Amino acid sequence: MKSQSKKSARPQSGAENSAGWIQRAACGLIPIGVFLLAFVVFLPTLQNEFVNWDDEAILVHNVHFRGLGLNHLAWMFTTFHHSLYRPVTWMTWSVDYLIWGMNASGYHLTSLLFHCANGVVFYLLALRLLGYALQPPAAFSMGLRVAAAFSALLFSLHPLRVEAVAWASGRENVVSGFFFLLTLLFYLKAAESTKEQFRYRLWVVSTCFVFGLSLLSKASGMTLPFALLILDVYPLRRLGGDFKTWLRPEFRKVWYEKVPFLILGFGAGLLGWLAKFQAGAAVTWQDYGLIPRLAQSVYGLAFYLWKTAVPLGLSPLYEMPQNLALLPIVAAGITVSVITLGLVYLRQSYPAGLGSWLFYVIILAPVLGIAQSGPQIAADRYSYTPCLGWALLAGGGFFWLWYRWQCAALNTRLFSIAQTIAVSLLLSLSVLSWNQSQIWRDSGTLWGHALALGPASTVANYHMGIFLDRQEVFAEAARHYTQALNIKPDFQDARIRLADLLARQGQFEQAAQHYLLALERNPTDADLRVNFANSLAAQGEFEAAQKHYFEAIKIDSKNANAYYNLGNIYARHGQLEEAMQSYRTALKERPNHAEAHFTLANGLATTGNFEAALSHYRDAVKVKPDFAEAYHNLGRILAAQGQIDQAIDSFRRALKIQPNFAAARDSLRQALAEQGK
Repeated sequence: MKSQSKKSARPQSGAENSAGWIQRAACGLIPIGVFLLAFVVFLPTLQNEFVNWDDEAILVHNVHFRGLGLNHLAWMFTTFHHSLYRPVTWMTWSVDYLIWGMNASGYHLTSLLFHCANGVVFYLLALRLLGYALQPPAAFSMGLRVAAAFSALLFSLHPLRVEAVAWASGRENVVSGFFFLLTLLFYLKAAESTKEQFRYRLWVVSTCFVFGLSLLSKASGMTLPFALLILDVYPLRRLGGDFKTWLRPEFRKVWYEKVPFLILGFGAGLLGWLAKFQAGAAVTWQDYGLIPRLAQSVYGLAFYLWKTAVPLGLSPLYEMPQNLALLPIVAAGITVSVITLGLVYLRQSYPAGLGSWLFYVIILAPVLGIAQSGPQIAADRYSYTPCLGWALLAGGGFFWLWYRWQCAALNTRLFSIAQTIAVSLLLSLSVLSWNQSQIWRDSGTLWGHALALGPASTVANYHMGIFLDRQEVFAEAARHYTQALNIKPDFQDARIRLADLLARQGQFEQAAQHYLLALERNPTDADLRVNFANSLAAQGEFEAAQKHYFEAIKIDSKNANAYYNLGNIYARHGQLEEAMQSYRTALKERPNHAEAHFTLANGLATTGNFEAALSHYRDAVKVKPDFAEAYHNLGRILAAQGQIDQAIDSFRRALKIQPNFAAARDSLRQALAEQGK
């Protein structure tokens, strides 16, 4: 011992000093490298737009998150908007809005920065967990850091991460993932500090705090307390080596410290259930029983494992089939059973395998399908945190090879081959992620990719129809709506979209047929009934249309469109007073109804009430600045009152909006002639 002490005290050579400096530099550069590599690989996400897969309802058409005032914060902490409770995620979107407005690139940048930060935190976490599990000598610390970096890059660069990063509405996964990883890291710090009560309590409180933030970002981490117990068994070994000793008095502290985590997890689970229930997103047990849910859960366990190993054919939507096929479920059941039994058998010699498997099952459990919601049987974003264990196992394997090579138990050539395989794997994953990021470019690219993988998807056909409809490719849009209905005849949204498209194309008879079929399934939908009545009125069936407008008002007495269209029928039949009263009622219920302002102004002008008509024309163009007809009629009254300059301005505005507006051009010519121009 004495000689070792003298040996350790000898001055270091220049080479040793240089090696030490390089190692210290590498310690700082590795996490930076993890961050930058992830950023570069996911760089294509910054070119992506918002897509018509939740982005519109959550961000594009939602004004409630746009700020951090008291009203905005109150909404964020009380809303279950779009079936999720996620106030912390809403706050990140609010910051985006304050910085970027509604520029999609800024939102994607924030999601990417969260993901890159997650890679760094996971590196620090992997470094500790691998150290606990492998307990290498200090001389092998560099190998441990390289192994942790390999784990972090496997996690960060994997194509299964793309959906959570590239989809603006998937933000909650990277935000909750950030606090989830911090929870694990802080928990390890707490476990290290058990002999110092103040530090221990400080770290436990900090761990609970960041766990709460994770749950307030997304509730799916509610099962984390059970995963922490797995860490206590291995690799922390805080509960002893035999499960028979776990309930001894000396281990009670380990159990008691889980109580606040369990309370937080239970509260988050309850809020998550309330969010699904209130939004009507949860699939009822009557519609989807226990056996199918268990079958879906078993399928999901095998699915994410397979996609982790072979990340090909990744889709934004793995749609729930009409009937679960028996063969894939049986194959998944056999796979899950073999893995479970094999790892239980090897628990003494390979505890890391069983620990990673249990962590995977526990963290994945809330999204496997027992509490089913949405049209998917699985989703890439659900794998964000559950698959951390597989990356750790790969890092452990890499360190094992490094260790054997350093100890001359492994041929240098074989270790070089192993290094080449590791680098090739990371490069392959990077290329796949780069390409996968680009399928989220826009709605057309997204759903085109989904349909290429699953042409029988009702949801993909429906959303592709919406995209094409907005691009005014009406025939193709109708084809996709029809395809969705052929696959699933009770798909209400697709039927209504198809009926709306047909009505806009002047195919009122076909539109009426689809509206009627939709009404048979939902007779209390007032808006749907109004649209059906509009299609009848367009065919000249005014009496039948009037009946349905009254029925819509009976269902919803505040339905402005019903009053407005009822007023149109009154006006058509010369019942001007009744028409004007209907328009006034429509405006009472919806003061920004531009068409009601316009038609009421027309009626007022007919009765000679020009001042009131002017007021409503001005309101119409204020609400709808591209309302050419309103500008023209406004100009006609101004001209009649001798306000020629203002009239000319209105006529010119109408023509700027609608250059081929012949009546506005004639009115402008007459007004200019009156001025001698």
